[in-house]
Amino acid sequence: MKALLIGNQPPLGYEYAAEDFDCVVIGSLTLGQVLGAYPEEMLAALAQGMTVVLYEPGFPKAEKNRALGASLASRRRELKSWGVQFVSGGERTLITAQEARAMKAQGRSPAPGAVLTPLAKEILDGL
Repeated sequence: MKALLIGNQPPLGYEYAAEDFDCVVIGSLTLGQVLGAYPEEMLAALAQGMTVVLYEPGFPKAEKNRALGASLASRRRELKSWGVQFVSGGERTLITAQEARAMKAQGRSPAPGAVLTPLAKEILDGL
């Protein structure tokens, strides 16, 4: 699966391309990108119903500032509600039947390395 890369390259096993990509991988975001304006490529991909994967270690942290940390947590929830998938390098995502139905309705495919339940495989066979 070819992906457009935003930020640093994470160890997720994607092939990266600037054109003709199937999804967007965000390897890292700055505090300004999270709390200010999100990258335009990410927003465009979400608007088109593409899969957007964010590498968890590349999401900024503010452990010594509670207010800033709360703002980051709020933005994380916002991104998840928009369909951004947070993943870690060694972590494999489990796709359940419920998630498979939602993905199929949105025309999205599972991320590489995702583990599908038998029913999820059956649901997504047409994609």
